[in-house]
Amino acid sequence: MKTLPGPVIFDLDGTLLDTAPDLATALNKLLLEEGFEPLPLSAVRSMVGQGAVQMIKRGFTESGKLPAEEKLHGKLRKRFLHHYENCYLNETRPFPSVVTTLEKLKEAGHPMAVCTNKSYEMSVPILDGLNLLNYFHGVIGGNSLPTAKPNAAPLEAAIRLTNGSASAATMVGDSITDVKAARSAKIPVIAVSFGYTDIPPYDLGADAVIEHFNELIPAIQKISRTTHH
Repeated sequence: MKTLPGPVIFDLDGTLLDTAPDLATALNKLLLEEGFEPLPLSAVRSMVGQGAVQMIKRGFTESGKLPAEEKLHGKLRKRFLHHYENCYLNETRPFPSVVTTLEKLKEAGHPMAVCTNKSYEMSVPILDGLNLLNYFHGVIGGNSLPTAKPNAAPLEAAIRLTNGSASAATMVGDSITDVKAARSAKIPVIAVSFGYTDIPPYDLGADAVIEHFNELIPAIQKISRTTHH
């Protein structure tokens, strides 16, 4: 019996999309309003991936002043998201070869979904605006469930969206959050080397690291030969 191609679950920021420039614009607008100097893009890159509140928290910590928790979750988050809504498609682009790779995975019969810590309400219009939404069976955002990654639940929910076999699934991400989520869900994980992480990509403990999206399909095939059989 021929086995069906397994589900492939993607992280969003730093994996499929280079969203850091627009996130930096929004964060810097917030910092300027609060009387702080804007941060360089290189500093913002390593702050992405754990949701808006964590990003704001790290941005303010970098500037030397940590706001109160209620202000972080309330006014600051709201203002940050407002700024971000006004710029989220200005400079955000898929990484090189993302589109051709998604096309090939779809043709090969791999069901795909997105599992991100970005809110669902932000993730969907961005994917839609870049004409990528149709590649995926659905999106699990950081607020879709009571817990976000590194908990296994969002990843497991994303696999269920594909109707594919969980035992044949592979996660693709860029950070320790993704690797931990995959380990908790007991599925293999491929890390990209060009994403947003303060831990060097080769130290994340992923099953494979790719330098370019055109290496993804061979990496999935190799993992599937070794772990799924």
